[in-house]
Amino acid sequence: MNIYEALQNVSYKKQEYFKWKHDIRFNQTSPRKTEEEFLKTVELKTFNSFHKWERTQEYKNLLLLLLESKVANDFDNIYKIVTDKAKEGDEKSIRLFLSMQKDIQSNAKLAAKTFTVVEDDEQEDDDLVLD
Repeated sequence: MNIYEALQNVSYKKQEYFKWKHDIRFNQTSPRKTEEEFLKTVELKTFNSFHKWERTQEYKNLLLLLLESKVANDFDNIYKIVTDKAKEGDEKSIRLFLSMQKDIQSNAKLAAKTFTVVEDDEQEDDDLVLD
């Protein structure tokens, strides 16, 4: 489950607040709203209800999903740096590259299983009758 799917499970105002606070809007071409503009959008006068919500487990779970996606992006950037240095012959980078490669392969196998399950479900739902 990604952050956008998880946000579907909370109220509209909470969704908007989370996206506004962490700047994860889909449309990055428009400027970020000010506090006043945001409050007007959600038809509230203060952030008090949002500050209270930030102390809940629901908010913390959403934050963990967001951070997980950021870690994946950081991992991609680090991988590129390490591979470049490893190609130049840096011994530490070569060892780190080999270690990262093992981690990536094991995680890729887990990810592939996730997609395989989805494909199996789709095949079951195709309503075809086999002779």
